[in-house]
Amino acid sequence: MLRQNKNLSERIPRLRQKFPAYKIDGLLISDMHNIFYLCGFTGSEGALLIGRSDATLFIDGRYTEQAQGETRGVSIQEFTDKIAAIVREIKKSRLKRVGLEADAITLDMYHQLIKNYPGNKFVAVSEELRMLRAGKDAYEVACLKKAARIGSSAIGAVIQQFKPGWTEKEIALQLENIARTSGADGLSFEAIIASGRNASRPHAKPTDRKIRTGDFVVMDFGVRYKNYCSDETCTIAIGKLTDRQKNAYQIVKEAHDRALDAVAEGVPCAEIDQRARAVFGRKYEAYFVHGTGHGVGLEVHEAPRLSSTSGDLLKRGMVFTVEPGLYLPGQWGIRIEDTVFLKENSCEKLTKMDKELTIIE
Repeated sequence: MLRQNKNLSERIPRLRQKFPAYKIDGLLISDMHNIFYLCGFTGSEGALLIGRSDATLFIDGRYTEQAQGETRGVSIQEFTDKIAAIVREIKKSRLKRVGLEADAITLDMYHQLIKNYPGNKFVAVSEELRMLRAGKDAYEVACLKKAARIGSSAIGAVIQQFKPGWTEKEIALQLENIARTSGADGLSFEAIIASGRNASRPHAKPTDRKIRTGDFVVMDFGVRYKNYCSDETCTIAIGKLTDRQKNAYQIVKEAHDRALDAVAEGVPCAEIDQRARAVFGRKYEAYFVHGTGHGVGLEVHEAPRLSSTSGDLLKRGMVFTVEPGLYLPGQWGIRIEDTVFLKENSCEKLTKMDKELTIIE
């Protein structure tokens, strides 16, 4: 059984060391995933103020006992008025330049802060914090591996039971039931089960459509374990396929494999995307409509970003997806996705399903 991360107490001091580079002397964290990452609090409401030498977690009365049992390295302050409590602590700590997560704080909260403390300088540090959780420690990798195993096992079990005539919604329900009984705490996202022409939409929602002969069925599924996510996509075929469908699947599989082969420390994420995209050629390049991958951790989409416009570099400790896809509008779609962990000298695939073409008669 995985217990709380032993490295938790090191995260705030390590982040504080970056304050001079960010040109701040304090940092207000609003994103609840970042709050959990930094101090262990799993509630749905709160704020974390990190000063020069201390850190304060602001919570309302619903979470006092929970925060006391979960957190490390912070003092806990219960509030009735969150903004007033934060401003009081900023004044008490004499913070002059406080960083804000511009992509997490609401406009209303920002206006309330500057209204209540107009002499203070609040500055956006969203870009500086974007890679905060990109490198995973041993505890995080263990959680991600467990989540991936549960998710892969659920997909494999459903494929073994698969019957033409099932609806997309029935497949989604089966996946969730199997995953939860296997130890998942919940889903990373609503399962994407798309068949036939529905599969031409990358983020299609499950419908009452019944699976038919000649369909591709895209199954994009992920679970949460100890707050960490899995993400994997398998595309299976039902009955006889056309030569065009078989060829298209092999193109996506080759793009997936070439991208995986290029993964190494120091490689630009844009290069991984280019390696995958080059396989599609002029005939199909317009039908690969999303990036090649994304980081996975406390959120199913986080840094790094593997796309043609990404400026990120792959680094040891990152966990991310490789997921090329091909989508012919109104006809069918294919996506093949694995989640991988970049080690010092190798790349470990965390998701376990074989990605060779599976045809169910």
